[in-house]
Amino acid sequence: MDLEVAKTLGMALAVGLGVIGPGIGIGLIVSSALNAMGRNPEASGKIQATMFIGIAFTEALAIFALVVGFIVKFT
Repeated sequence: MDLEVAKTLGMALAVGLGVIGPGIGIGLIVSSALNAMGRNPEASGKIQATMFIGIAFTEALAIFALVVGFIVKFT
C-alpha cells in the first residue's frame, strides 16, 4: 500500500467516524427541542435559542474531526 493511499484512507476514516457522533447528537438535540416546543409552545423562543447553541457546539466536534482528517492527510 502506497503512503498516499494510507493517508487518504486515514483521513476518510477519521472524518467518517468523527462525524457520526455529532450527526446523531444534532438529531437528538432537534428531536428533544421539537418535543419540548410541542409540550410548551409559549417557551419555544427560549428553547429554539438554546437548541441553536447546542447545535453549534455539537457541530464544532465535526469540524474538529475534519481538521484531524486534514492533518492526517497532509502531514
